[in-house]
Amino acid sequence: MAATCPDRAPFQAASTPVATEAPQALPKIEAVDTYGEYQRREGLPVITGFGVEDLRTVELGTWARRGGKGVFINLDGTGGTNDAYVAEIPPGGQLAPQHQLFEELIYVVDGNGATAVWTDPQHKVTFEWKTGSLFAIPLNAWHEHFNGSGQKPARFFSVTTAPTVMSLFHNLKFVFDTPFSFDDRFSGHDSYFNGEGTLHWDRIMETNFVPNVHDVELYTWKERGAGGKQVRFELAHSTMCAHVSEFPVGTYKKGHRHGPGAHVIVLGGTGYSLLWPEGSSRQRFDWKQGSVVVPPSGWFHQHFNSGATPARYLALRWGSRRYRMSEAFSQGEGKTDVDVKQGGAQIEYEDEDRAIHELFESELRRHDAPCNMRGMVPWCTGPEKG
Repeated sequence: MAATCPDRAPFQAASTPVATEAPQALPKIEAVDTYGEYQRREGLPVITGFGVEDLRTVELGTWARRGGKGVFINLDGTGGTNDAYVAEIPPGGQLAPQHQLFEELIYVVDGNGATAVWTDPQHKVTFEWKTGSLFAIPLNAWHEHFNGSGQKPARFFSVTTAPTVMSLFHNLKFVFDTPFSFDDRFSGHDSYFNGEGTLHWDRIMETNFVPNVHDVELYTWKERGAGGKQVRFELAHSTMCAHVSEFPVGTYKKGHRHGPGAHVIVLGGTGYSLLWPEGSSRQRFDWKQGSVVVPPSGWFHQHFNSGATPARYLALRWGSRRYRMSEAFSQGEGKTDVDVKQGGAQIEYEDEDRAIHELFESELRRHDAPCNMRGMVPWCTGPEKG
């Protein structure tokens, strides 16, 4: 006999009794924080807030499991989607090998050394790195980091997808002990980390190793304003990516907003950033070489070069152009250089609050530096261009 449907409108849920009083003496559901459990197990200090003043000098704790020192960095702007840590390798030493199901991008803060990566222990691919190098660990591949100096420590900054992955599976044994080999991402080729890459349209370089982000070639991105340049990196088939940007002395970039988790590391220059949720007051973060800041998801932010040299930064973030994630993670790709009046995420200079530019000029006067925004910002009082 065919089943019959209740006599109600399509998609209308059946009514259920509504409790008038909360049940008494029932247990509360247990809240599980697998990422928090992982941090407690590692026993490292944790840094929170908007940014870190200097990765080169931030205080570290003993990382017994890995055989070095480290600190977790959980900045507010990640929204709990990704995280960061600083690790230090002792002189002449190495960190314990490991593999894991979360992605990892690494920027070498200071020192030189080498990393071995493998899925087959009989065939390890080893490459050397130095201050300024950028690379990614292929997903779930074994890896081990070595300090190339016997005289001083080596320090690196890592951004990972650990919070999201650990929350999804909520089982640390699975995250760290799964033997599956992602040979579509890494199959042990000797040339995997040789520093070569393929340049694609829209300033995208597909590679697995960047020898030095401090001097890598950049390309003009006129839509972002102020003569800025950029190059983007797709690394090790990750859903995270990276980019390097630079803007001239006496200038600043247009305000824009995007998703969570963009760790902005200052490679050179001095200045400040303004960050604000729409309709609210602005917060200021001053930076220099070694600083890192993460703008919160959906917050407008602007970066200002108030120093005597070009300002360059590296961003480690969500937003791969090849492996797309949901809009919540995508960083607003394709919209960060489009006017908000046209449905984008960027505030054009003529539409910004005039107080933003006035603050910038006052900062330049404090440093006895000229403003080079004439012709871009309507009310700029900087010198005429010759």
